[in-house]
Amino acid sequence: MSPVIEAKGIVTRFGERTIHDNLSLHIDKNEIYGVLGESGSGKSVLMKEMIMLLKPNAGEITVLGHKLNNIGYQEAQALRREWGVLFQFGALYSSMTIAENIEVQLKEYTDISPKMRHKLVQSKISLVGLGSYVGALYPSELSGGMIKRAALARALAMEPKLLFLDEPTSGLDPVGARNFDNLIVELRDRLGITVMMITHDLDSIFGIVDRMAVLADKHVVAEGTLENVLQSQHPFVEEFFKNEYTKQKYVDKIGINKVEHV
Repeated sequence: MSPVIEAKGIVTRFGERTIHDNLSLHIDKNEIYGVLGESGSGKSVLMKEMIMLLKPNAGEITVLGHKLNNIGYQEAQALRREWGVLFQFGALYSSMTIAENIEVQLKEYTDISPKMRHKLVQSKISLVGLGSYVGALYPSELSGGMIKRAALARALAMEPKLLFLDEPTSGLDPVGARNFDNLIVELRDRLGITVMMITHDLDSIFGIVDRMAVLADKHVVAEGTLENVLQSQHPFVEEFFKNEYTKQKYVDKIGINKVEHV
């Protein structure tokens, strides 16, 4: 089966500064794929290239079978309807209610009636675990966790095949972060979507990520399952993962999983 997303030999430069140099990875259907790495490694830049907000200097990105290098306008517009994006701080329009925020893409890309749009908006609000009353509120009236869920509802408005998440649990308390992780898994399972998430959250990495890529030194230094990545001897991987606390936490997790599957 072809990957849902594939990046081959990506080179990204800003002026004389090289961000990516021969970066390659692939994301398979229905998996939750994590992208992590050191500061300045180009994680968010890579995501922006995948959603056509930026274009790499060299290499090739393929998304849902579409090669992005020379994609035409109409094809690009159709492809954008196939994914949803949750930016790190939500990026909701402050002058619009939550319902209006969610409705933006439905107005732009569909010709469904206002009544049907209202029903779809309410269904998305419910899907992410928010009360129906939230639709009438403005972003300034919501807590940080509610903003994340509202922005996620907007990302799901067009029933996408792909979901891009930029640091989805940042700024959340530990309980809120784990609840948000659980929501991501539930949505993946219920909707059959593929998730690409940028994260530094070890609990997310241990708990919900199926495979991951670690970015350092301008390319992918480790890719695969957690077990695969923990075998890497790259200094950043060593520093990020291989302290005693992290190793013991992973061992405990494996032990719990083994008990649960007996």
